[in-house]
Amino acid sequence: MTRILVLKLLRDIRLALIIVAVLLAAFQTLWARVTKTISGELLQRLGALLPGGAPAIDEFIDSILKEGPAQIVQALMGGETIDIKRVSDMLSIGYVHPLTQTILCIWAIGRASGAIAGEIDRGTMELLLAQPIARSRVVLAHFLVEIMTIPILCLSIWGGTWLGTWLVGLDADPWRFAPALLNVAVLLLAVGGIAMAFSAFGRFRGRVLGVTLLSTLIQCVVNVIGQLWPTAEPLRPFTVFYYYQPQPIILDPAWYTKSATWTHLGVLLGVGLVGYGVAWWHFCRRDLPAPL
Repeated sequence: MTRILVLKLLRDIRLALIIVAVLLAAFQTLWARVTKTISGELLQRLGALLPGGAPAIDEFIDSILKEGPAQIVQALMGGETIDIKRVSDMLSIGYVHPLTQTILCIWAIGRASGAIAGEIDRGTMELLLAQPIARSRVVLAHFLVEIMTIPILCLSIWGGTWLGTWLVGLDADPWRFAPALLNVAVLLLAVGGIAMAFSAFGRFRGRVLGVTLLSTLIQCVVNVIGQLWPTAEPLRPFTVFYYYQPQPIILDPAWYTKSATWTHLGVLLGVGLVGYGVAWWHFCRRDLPAPL
């Protein structure tokens, strides 16, 4: 029965999954073109105009990104360690770009928020549980769907990087980006786990969706403000986005020797598993309201 439910859930989300995967791949392909324009063409022209060569370009870029409102752009790019003159650094920005994170979070929240609350809201949960299937199996089926769809989304991002670098002729090794997909995967699991926990406590999909989106947005804003304002820095570890740092994995060949990297991956994995655990615990014990 679990297998049948998993297949049914996959069938229900297949169109949305294809659309999200295409969007992620298309953006990474587009970002490769942006990288080619900035790192290859624009900076070369800028170097020809500025006296002093490379040092003058560095000084010009620092004067723009490290002063005023442009500091927000620097934070969204990944911090001061990112050098836009290097192709790999520029390509890595595509993995932390707000649009990429938004697409990933919308998918994770949208799918998980309707997993339980959506069925109750539509009045189909009673029909589902009238079948010979335990409540725990329902949560397990959604978890299995999560595990099956996450690799597809991760590979779509990586495929976009492959396609983009090949189309525009960038001198970059896409294999360097493969390990960063671990961070993408656990971010999806963490956000999905949080949404699943909210869904298990809710009755209306719209309310669960709103609450989960609000909490995710607050975490995102706190993380960005913490990067710009030292006073708010201690709040960043309480957000999932603080632990989403694929760029050090991409840019550091010895990333696997860094304990901080594994800590970040472990925290996101733990948040996702705890979220599904809470959803399982509460859903198996709650009384289901009668459909309105």
